[in-house]
Amino acid sequence: MSSLSHNRTLSERDRDAVLHPYTNPIRHQETGPLVISRGEGVRVFDDSGKDYIEGLAGLWCTALGWGEERLVAAASEQMRRLPFYHLFGHKAHDPAIELCERLLALAPVPMSKVFLTGSGSEANDTALKLIRYRANALGQPQKKKVIARDRAYHGVTLATSSLTGLAVNHRSFDLPDPAVLRAACPHHYRNARPGESEEDFSTRLAAELEALILAEGPDTVAAFFAEPVMGAGGVIVPPAGYFAKIQAVLDKYDVLLVADEVICGFGRTGKMFGTETFGLRPDIITVAKGLSSGYLPISAVLLSEKMVAPIVAEAGRIGTLGHGFTYGGHPVSAAVAVETLKIYAERDILAHVGRVGPRLQDGLRGFANHPLVGEVRGVGLIGAVELVADKATKAAFDPARGVGAALVARAQQHGLILRAMGDAVAFAPPLVISEDEIAEMLTRFARALADVTAEVIKI
Repeated sequence: MSSLSHNRTLSERDRDAVLHPYTNPIRHQETGPLVISRGEGVRVFDDSGKDYIEGLAGLWCTALGWGEERLVAAASEQMRRLPFYHLFGHKAHDPAIELCERLLALAPVPMSKVFLTGSGSEANDTALKLIRYRANALGQPQKKKVIARDRAYHGVTLATSSLTGLAVNHRSFDLPDPAVLRAACPHHYRNARPGESEEDFSTRLAAELEALILAEGPDTVAAFFAEPVMGAGGVIVPPAGYFAKIQAVLDKYDVLLVADEVICGFGRTGKMFGTETFGLRPDIITVAKGLSSGYLPISAVLLSEKMVAPIVAEAGRIGTLGHGFTYGGHPVSAAVAVETLKIYAERDILAHVGRVGPRLQDGLRGFANHPLVGEVRGVGLIGAVELVADKATKAAFDPARGVGAALVARAQQHGLILRAMGDAVAFAPPLVISEDEIAEMLTRFARALADVTAEVIKI
């Protein structure tokens, strides 16, 4: 091990030992990794000391930025006091209890209980299992189908990969599961008919959802999963009236609404939850990422009484609720999450997002007239710039050209880390970012866009 550390670079060791998620492994052998060594505020630094503004808060999660000493102290204190315990078999510990109490108090609609898990995927997987459990408890064994949307992202477990509506998460995994039904992506720019207003587009999508439920049989459809703003699918902000019209259809046919707040929760959209920003009335809410500012793995499923009462009755009949994870509600993660929620309140993070969010949105919209930019969209501190080959026709670039990926690579060269979803480039910086840091982030992006524009024009 000593010879590995002293005689070989980190890049060489990585290429020999690590299979990376969401990475082309063949190309990775050629390029190697960007090795990040430390972080401070909204910046991270590689092993050569170069700084990067983290324009996606890691993976949409590091809301408080890097180096938040209160979270380090909370983890350290809890590690010394009770480094591990669980919630199985009538056991509990105070960090988990306090965290659940705080989440219920913060919930944007009345919720009854919280089930703690370890990741966004685990939270959505748990929601899906509990929906089935509830259906059996209610004597509705056929009411098990769930609806998710094209370009949705709900996780990568075997079950949640089917909820996710992205081909890369299905190909060669024998997915998706046919029990998952697919509704249209609410992207007005791409999917609206010529001359169709946002309200009319929303009306049409609601009618299509109703037709889908009727075709399948309302007694077979259990739930509809939705991110308030679709994240990994390209930062899709819902069109005017969308969720109100969708909610009316769900209510009509007794279909549960699951709000996946894994990205949107805890201030990203300008409210504590995207549910508040867009007027959802969910029966289940899943949260992760910002719950601990990404400092430790933790997630949660918030359940309404409509969900809880049948589940409790069924588990009582069986003798136990046969679901749980060893690290669900881990005391160190829970303690860090509690401290994170305290910081959000004490520093009034929502007011800060309200001040700096418009700077990001206005700055991104400053690129709207660029010849390669088809649409700029966003809300709060989340946004995207979508590149097109032809502004007038909205024609996309040939995916083989990888224009979005090229732009993100150029941005990295200029000290800015972003993420491309096809040719949509996403922004979701730490919520603590300042106006000056937003300005610097946009300047670095402008340099990268100029580089890619010159390359595209040459071809």
